[in-house]
Amino acid sequence: MISLDPQQQAARGWFESLRDRICAEFEAIEREAGSDARFAYTPWDREAEGLAAGDGGGGVRGVMTGQVFEKVGVNVSTVGGEFAPDFAASIHGAGEDPSFFATGISLVAHMANPHVPAVHMNTRFLATTKRWFGGGADLNPPIPYRQDTDAFHARFRAACAPYGPDVYERYAKWAEDYFYIPHRGVHRGVGGIFYDHLECGDDAGFDRNLALTKDVGEAFLDIFPQIVRRRMAQPFTDAEREEQLVWRGRYAEFNLVYDRGTLFGLKTGGNIDAILMSLPPLAKWS
Repeated sequence: MISLDPQQQAARGWFESLRDRICAEFEAIEREAGSDARFAYTPWDREAEGLAAGDGGGGVRGVMTGQVFEKVGVNVSTVGGEFAPDFAASIHGAGEDPSFFATGISLVAHMANPHVPAVHMNTRFLATTKRWFGGGADLNPPIPYRQDTDAFHARFRAACAPYGPDVYERYAKWAEDYFYIPHRGVHRGVGGIFYDHLECGDDAGFDRNLALTKDVGEAFLDIFPQIVRRRMAQPFTDAEREEQLVWRGRYAEFNLVYDRGTLFGLKTGGNIDAILMSLPPLAKWS
């Protein structure tokens, strides 16, 4: 088992508690729709060369398929070890020392009703020779509604406000640049926020960046269920379902070709099913 210091324990504890609250809220939405869907949780140990089972950490993969959530995954992982030399050179603070620790929560929801937006949320804490937080959330509607987009951005603007007057604008622009499919020349959704390398030079820096990361999680837990409840009973046509499936193909392309989290998980011996839970259950390419 990985031995955790107080900062690592605090970060992991937050991600696990957020996971539990999000899953409970999503299950409540399913009950409101008349479904008894529940999350199925699968623990896993990280497998890496030179490490016994469990010595490199692991995590829990949580997946639910229901009436509202066609497929939703909420995973928490806590892993450590050494990066491969070629990959270490690309990671903040790991160029000279490949040792690392990482803990985080990753969530992707693909919805049954095309009027309900898909969503992604991920926050994480990493330690190499440096320590930092990263993450964010973005809304991915097959059929965008200005009301939903504005509400999503307003909630994250409020979450960022205590940390500086320009924080939301910078992180929203970062998301706009990151969640983009170059070979298509399109964004994969209507944006949100994205941040990385929020360094924790001392305990005060850690506390500040953890507080921001907590506020991002609280913002997600507040606004996304509101949007789901607003749209989940809205009638839809076969043509709108077709539009959703084609849009999901774009989402899959981004996650397989450009997403940093997918690459990080595969390069560090993560659980393949947990890493690829972001892929939709059904998609179509026209």
